[in-house]
Amino acid sequence: MTFFDQYERRFGWLAFPGFLRFYALFHVLVFVLQLIRPDLYEILAFDRTKILSGEIWRVVTMFFAISQFGGMSVMSIIFLFCAVSFVFMVSDGLENQWGSFATSLFYYTGILLMLIANFALPFHFPGSGTLLYLSAFFAFATLFPKVEILLFFVIPVQIRFLGFLAAAGVLLAIIASPIASIFYVIGLVNYLIWAGIPALRGTVRVIESGQRKRRFNSMKIDPSDAFHTCVICHRNDVEDPEVEFRIGADGREYCEEHLPK
Repeated sequence: MTFFDQYERRFGWLAFPGFLRFYALFHVLVFVLQLIRPDLYEILAFDRTKILSGEIWRVVTMFFAISQFGGMSVMSIIFLFCAVSFVFMVSDGLENQWGSFATSLFYYTGILLMLIANFALPFHFPGSGTLLYLSAFFAFATLFPKVEILLFFVIPVQIRFLGFLAAAGVLLAIIASPIASIFYVIGLVNYLIWAGIPALRGTVRVIESGQRKRRFNSMKIDPSDAFHTCVICHRNDVEDPEVEFRIGADGREYCEEHLPK
């Protein structure tokens, strides 16, 4: 992330260590408060008209508004605990890889883009707040594809496979609702900039490196064209360029190991 390093000294104050952790905890808080105020969603949700009328808090609270609330149950508590634990792991992984400054900008970019989309487009996407989790998860899966977690506390599965499933889910959602596709594309722009495009470039470099290596191997000198060859072991200066060769008293060529004393 050298691109961000040059700006960190001047704008390092923008770094928010553990941002995604706090973001998730605010969602938990809203979940609990909604037990007390079932109408909380209407107070927090994005509403362009009400925001322009002075309810500025909705610009922030829209990301935490939970439209579908199923109430409290044992399963919902377990799911919430697992989800928050997973978010914490993703948060720590991204910060360890990119640093707090670059990771914070990743989150800010995602939030800003979703805010602009909700204001600019004639319709609102109720799941705006969850797209930040999605982009962070895709970034984590791209950076650490072989990390394993225990699905349902039992089944070990690598993150990359969950990433493939999530990508398939997004694709199905886009097919089912073309309108939602706009928000998904906008919501994943930060993923493309921070992780997707760099990963693609890395893959291209690996492929090109492999092609260069194969071309180099195909251009290697045939052992039969070697200038020096030991008459005993047949080692030569093509296959063993670091071996030294000497002419023996009998006029024949030997490697150091088999040179007659």
